[in-house]
Amino acid sequence: YDAGRDGYIDLMELKLMMEKLGAPQTHLGLKGMIKEVDEDFDGKLSFREFLLIFHKAAAGELQEDSGLMALAKLSEIDVALEGVKGAKDFFEAKVQALSSASKFEAELKAEQEERKQKEEERRLRRAAFRELKATFST
Repeated sequence: YDAGRDGYIDLMELKLMMEKLGAPQTHLGLKGMIKEVDEDFDGKLSFREFLLIFHKAAAGELQEDSGLMALAKLSEIDVALEGVKGAKDFFEAKVQALSSASKFEAELKAEQEERKQKEEERRLRRAAFRELKATFST
């Protein structure tokens, strides 16, 4: 879910994650989810803060109707039972499964990017040709 590959899950990435997991949240709900576990107040979730969700769920510190509880239930892992390494392995496996599922999306995106590049090259060639033509016309 870390689309930016920066080691954090920001608001939009969390939104996408919750939608893909089948538990969409409002904008305010998402901000509240982040705020509840955001230890360094940077407005995004680090891996440690993400694991904190499951620790709080296991300790009964989350409200039953909160977005974080929904996320914890959807993820089907008990950090207290599995430990941090088990949770890390679980999420890495989930990420791997999702990345293979979104491989088609990545291929489409690459094709679109290639088309944009070709169009830009074509535009530059045309501009260079017009410039050269103007040189000979005067």
